[in-house]
Amino acid sequence: MVIGMPNLDPLKCDLLVIGRGMAGMAAALFAANRGLSTVQVGMTGEIVFASGLLDLMGVYPIEEKKVWQDPWAAIDSVVGDLPDHPYAHLTKDEINASFVEVLSFLQKEGLTYCREEKYNSRMINPWGKTKVTYCVPKSMWSGVKALPKKPPCLIAGFRGLSDFSARQIVETLRHQWPKLRAAQIPFPDTSHVKEIFTGDILAQSLELSINRKKLIESLRKRVKDAEVIGLPAVLGMHHTDEIISELEEQIGVPVFEIPTPPVSVPGLRLNEAFIRGLSAKGVKQFPQNQVVKIRRVKGEEFVAIIGHKPVQHTLLTKGIILASGRFWGRGLYADRHRIRETIFDLPVYQPENRDKWHSDDLLESGGHAINLAGVEIDHLFRPLDSSGHPLFHTLFAAGSILAHHDWMRMKCGSGVSIASAYGAVKASLRLA
Repeated sequence: MVIGMPNLDPLKCDLLVIGRGMAGMAAALFAANRGLSTVQVGMTGEIVFASGLLDLMGVYPIEEKKVWQDPWAAIDSVVGDLPDHPYAHLTKDEINASFVEVLSFLQKEGLTYCREEKYNSRMINPWGKTKVTYCVPKSMWSGVKALPKKPPCLIAGFRGLSDFSARQIVETLRHQWPKLRAAQIPFPDTSHVKEIFTGDILAQSLELSINRKKLIESLRKRVKDAEVIGLPAVLGMHHTDEIISELEEQIGVPVFEIPTPPVSVPGLRLNEAFIRGLSAKGVKQFPQNQVVKIRRVKGEEFVAIIGHKPVQHTLLTKGIILASGRFWGRGLYADRHRIRETIFDLPVYQPENRDKWHSDDLLESGGHAINLAGVEIDHLFRPLDSSGHPLFHTLFAAGSILAHHDWMRMKCGSGVSIASAYGAVKASLRLA
């Protein structure tokens, strides 16, 4: 029933996915692809704050800051040292299969990614440093290819765009890429604006042909000897590949995007692709809704109350994947005494007292102990109770809420989210 609206039957589904970040989106995709009737609920996920890059495994050990060219060898090393890491519950074939499925889905939604299957790629970040990642949006791939060759390159920024500095990128990279130069150019029809805080406005405006023509004119005047051009990642919201092709054809050199700080346009593109594609696959989505209450009923089924007052929906589901994230996603909450999971009050792996959550050094080389906090799982991705047994037969967990991984410092966030979602859905089918 719907509270406040009687005489309506409850919604029924095979699987409820709680969370709309990368793990939640991937879990909903894997479930829908396998014929499971799926409902997804949650607030806006962290995808919109992401760079659009998909990491697999880049840095380990953290304290040594060892950067790996081969992410698969890095996973072997991590699992050997940390047997409770989420990757330890999956084979490398399963991890790769999860990426293949997600990348194929995104390509069909018009968002193409590039990767070297056996290797990480290195690219420029918003501050002019370089970082390793695994899957790169096609719009950024020319930058990945140019970085080791270091040809004459123009980095062009837009006047008023507050979170992107072409000059900073050039000055930071000049010692390793001497033929870089910076230019600050006007963005079409923004001369009256002193400061632009969000790139999505620019991205939307470049969907118009007249604005692309003005941008091309500005770049032509400054291209000179440049063999490649880097621009902030605002080259369209829905037709980025076509816009870049048009720029390259008219200017005569490859063009690539450079991520901007959050909220990033590539993150928005990724989020929209998932929403659009999952809806087409029949996933029932309740965006900006929360789980109000859950209880287990006959057998292994759950009754969940979802929504916001005064409108709330009752859902009857056979299984649940908890992909609610960590502190940012409100999957975990820290009070004065402990860290707790917010929906089921699951046991959370954490330091024994608050004094040990953080090291004395803010920039502790190995990260802080709190970064490894999260829900512990069995080999079927089921959360464990205090005695080490699965709490419920058909409750699973995926993504950053899982314990024993520091996704930010290890550069494995998207990989853990995608692969653990794959493992959780596979386990739900096995136990159905």
